[in-house]
Amino acid sequence: MTSKLLLMYLLIVSPIWPLGENPLIGDPFIIVNKSSNEMAFIVDGKVDHVYKVATGRTEMLTPEGEFTIVVKAENPYYRRKNIEGGSKENPLGTRWIGFDAEETDGRIYGIHGNNDPHSIGQYITGGCVRMFNEEVEELFTRVPYGTKVFITSTDKDFHTLAREKGAIK
Repeated sequence: MTSKLLLMYLLIVSPIWPLGENPLIGDPFIIVNKSSNEMAFIVDGKVDHVYKVATGRTEMLTPEGEFTIVVKAENPYYRRKNIEGGSKENPLGTRWIGFDAEETDGRIYGIHGNNDPHSIGQYITGGCVRMFNEEVEELFTRVPYGTKVFITSTDKDFHTLAREKGAIK
């Protein structure tokens, strides 16, 4: 009996719990606006932080829609060019927060660091969302598996978008 209660408790407080319908007000939620190359982190029912980011070099490269964070990695390996994690040549930087865009497994599209800080704010990536390493390291610690990521291209502000998606009142 005790083991069943423990299992139920662990399932409820598990970091994968948000995989259902969300965001609910208070849940972590990420919005990327390709029009401004900015990304908002929403938590506790408010826009907590807005980051400058880099997105796809063409409009179609960074997919739009609502996705789910399914992979997180420190010092990620760059498969395309066979570059070890932690290498200064690795364009993924120090963290990878992968989401399931276009029915992928979280290892193709993601929010990650960089090895070229001057690229932030540019339309330059192969489809990912690129951040400063220091900022993605901080975000990495705050974003649980199952967090929703909404990517769009719009002139709406983050408060309006978050309200429309149910992340804030």
